[in-house]
Amino acid sequence: MSRWRTAVGVVLTGVMLFPVYWMVNVSLTRTGDMRADPPHWFPWNPTFEGYAAALGQQLPALATSLFIGLGTVAITLLVALPAGYALAKLLPRGTGVVDFLLLVAQMIPAVVMAMGFYAIYIRLGMLNTVTGLIVADSTLAVPFAVLLFRAFMAGIPGEIMAAAQIDGAGTWRTFRSVVLPLSRNSVITVSLFAFLWAWSDFIFASTLNRSSDTIPVTLGIFRYIGNNTTQWNSIMATAVIASVPAAFLLVLAQRYIAAGVTAGAVKD
Repeated sequence: MSRWRTAVGVVLTGVMLFPVYWMVNVSLTRTGDMRADPPHWFPWNPTFEGYAAALGQQLPALATSLFIGLGTVAITLLVALPAGYALAKLLPRGTGVVDFLLLVAQMIPAVVMAMGFYAIYIRLGMLNTVTGLIVADSTLAVPFAVLLFRAFMAGIPGEIMAAAQIDGAGTWRTFRSVVLPLSRNSVITVSLFAFLWAWSDFIFASTLNRSSDTIPVTLGIFRYIGNNTTQWNSIMATAVIASVPAAFLLVLAQRYIAAGVTAGAVKD
């Protein structure tokens, strides 16, 4: 029975990873071989001309996405860390209402939020700006981050915080010196998810940054497809390059993610 389960798991994994393989395959295929019948399942005569074209034309967009991702992480942590701490340990009035509103905020479709941001940004003059995209992307990450930090910090023993307060630490000192070091796993988890959401965002980018010369890589790929419909190796090479940071971060931080996403699931 276990062999059948393993076989089914391998087949399903292969099906899910096939688009990734095909993306890499096409990125290494010469333009003249694209219309081969039957198609080449392996790049027997690989070329890196697609990667050369992608790096030559998409590096500014990659740098913009990196800046937007890091800015989103910074704003998310700046807002969500103290908010999660307050909800978990300071227990202000209306905590249940805040939790409910955070859950509702996560259910709002991104396209609806994009339309709202568009109307606001027109009045504020923030359309077609990197700052506007950072703020918009942060709204996707902050509700999730606050709920995760609240769950994690609620599991921190009260005795540890009481000991810090006996030593003379105030609320802010306890948060900075005790709670933050203990929350490393959840901080890494939130940072990674916030970065990936900003890195992969297309709806906000296409709505709020349509006329700017400084665009993220998702919008860069979209425009690249429109301008180079016959150069699929360059298009796929751009997609491969854009996928590398996300894959690298997921592999690097997977053990922290496993600890962070289960925060608060088990309590003594």
